[in-house]
Amino acid sequence: MNKKVFVQDLGLKDYKQTWNLQEELFKSTIAQKIKNRREDANLETTNHFLLVEHPHVFTLGKSGNISNLLVNEKQLEEKGAKFYKINRGGDITYHGPGQVVGYPILDLDNFFTDIHKFLRLLEEMVILTLAEYGLKAERSKGETGVWLDVGTPFARKICAMGVRASRWVTMHGFALNVNTDLSYFDLMIPCGIRDKSVTSLNIELAKKHVDEAELKQKLLQHFKELFKAELIRK
Repeated sequence: MNKKVFVQDLGLKDYKQTWNLQEELFKSTIAQKIKNRREDANLETTNHFLLVEHPHVFTLGKSGNISNLLVNEKQLEEKGAKFYKINRGGDITYHGPGQVVGYPILDLDNFFTDIHKFLRLLEEMVILTLAEYGLKAERSKGETGVWLDVGTPFARKICAMGVRASRWVTMHGFALNVNTDLSYFDLMIPCGIRDKSVTSLNIELAKKHVDEAELKQKLLQHFKELFKAELIRK
């Protein structure tokens, strides 16, 4: 039986507001799991998948180094960007307009209790989606996310990932560059990796603009198949 996943497309939404929503859903799911265990009950937990686009913002994960942000607070303000230190894994990441961001808040007890498998399936979802645009995307050994031309001097990252999990409940997720202004990546050392560049789907396809709504549908279809989920729009 496929597990229900409630999908919300939040459109353009402030990072902190979205983070608060994630935390609310995350904590609610964990609270239900604790209650189930305490009362020897088996009430179903709820799974969510948030899609969103953020105004310019830089986030630093728990294992990140602030020195990978190459500008100060005043310079960030001049660029119209915000900065947050957050509770996911990974180093520094940029989010901004033209980027499709996904936050799966899943109770992995409903799917499989393997965080590495979870990350690999998220990568596979992006890899399969990009294949529909004629791109051969890949994993890069030891580096979470999705890349192009791995193992060559032209290796470049197109999708960053970083998650948090507690009691097998996940939050945070992936950021896929679709129509992204890559100049913002010059303000940091992306994910703390100095010797590789970043790219965006519209650049790879030599297009001015890629239809983001269409791309989201492709991502969701692959997510549905990989996670054997029943998607319910909210």
